[in-house]
Amino acid sequence: MKNILKAVTLCAVIGVAACQGAAAQPIRVGFAAEPYPPFASPDASGNWEGWEVDFMKAICAEAKLDCVITPVAWDGIIPALTANKIDMIIGSMSITAERLQTIDFSDKYYNSPSAIVGLKGEQFGSTPETLKGKVIGVQVATRHQAYANKYFGEAGATVKGYPTQDEHNNDLVSGRIDAVQSDFLAINDFLKSEQGAACCDLKGTVKDEPEILGFGKGVGLRKGETELKGKINAAIKAIRANGTYDTFSKKYFDFDIYGG
Repeated sequence: MKNILKAVTLCAVIGVAACQGAAAQPIRVGFAAEPYPPFASPDASGNWEGWEVDFMKAICAEAKLDCVITPVAWDGIIPALTANKIDMIIGSMSITAERLQTIDFSDKYYNSPSAIVGLKGEQFGSTPETLKGKVIGVQVATRHQAYANKYFGEAGATVKGYPTQDEHNNDLVSGRIDAVQSDFLAINDFLKSEQGAACCDLKGTVKDEPEILGFGKGVGLRKGETELKGKINAAIKAIRANGTYDTFSKKYFDFDIYGG
């Protein structure tokens, strides 16, 4: 990675034509292989689109990095980063104390609470007391799974893990589980769909605990990649300041996704 960044810097000094070979290797950006609308999903032709795809394009353009999307199964995405199979992660990954033991993060680029969604007509909320005895679906290897295990599982709920959000949503629609815990912005997109609007509603957001739920979403980076981290942080700050961030965000959201 350091060699790639040195090559990019060299090209800026001596000209692209003089160093095309040196800068040919792109930055491999790890995205979760499964759809996660409205953040990232492949279209019918296999081309990725969504808010985080636009975000990636914006920061890579600002930082003058040649970035390519590299889909990786979510539960293997951090190992892929540490094994040098990808160079950074853009996947709505929360900045948590546990993850910071293994990888580094950029500054926050958006934030969203964790929410509980259940079948319409079911009277429960988003607290351990109201979810006692319920079966709650979560995506594995997420902050939601860690939170649900600690607060809902220990209070008498059954926490069931799924490889993807789509799978736990489908089980919720079918009545095989009582509720799901997920990122509010992502699950809100499901609730706006024909299927989600017909079956389910928001029961509430869970009590915040940053040590588990994180300090916002950041770009995942290998430890020691200080030059790349600096470029990404500067790019995030720049697109926030010059209006690019707001411009592409308005295509997906009618509020400021950056959050508190």
